[in-house]
Amino acid sequence: MILSPLTLFQIVGVVLFFMGVTCMIYKRTFIGMLIGVEIMLNGAGMNLVAASQLTTADSATGQIGALLIMGLAAAEATLILAIVLVVYRRFKTIESEKVATLRG
Repeated sequence: MILSPLTLFQIVGVVLFFMGVTCMIYKRTFIGMLIGVEIMLNGAGMNLVAASQLTTADSATGQIGALLIMGLAAAEATLILAIVLVVYRRFKTIESEKVATLRG
């Protein structure tokens, strides 16, 4: 069974996506969760570029989509890091379980 290059790229992208989901589920710190989201977005961007390059679709469309995904990932990373700084200053930890307390 010989797989096409598009199928191989799609498989790698799906594996990256599920690695990111697994990282989001099992990591206890906010930084680990951020890394999981970044891996998920990289898998989605890779699938988009591979589909546009290896099909009859316009390749510029896939590249523009990948740039938008990268911009979204950068904006998301800066927002999450700002939130992590505020949480660390307030709770003195970045573990998500210890931050999930309500004010009394």
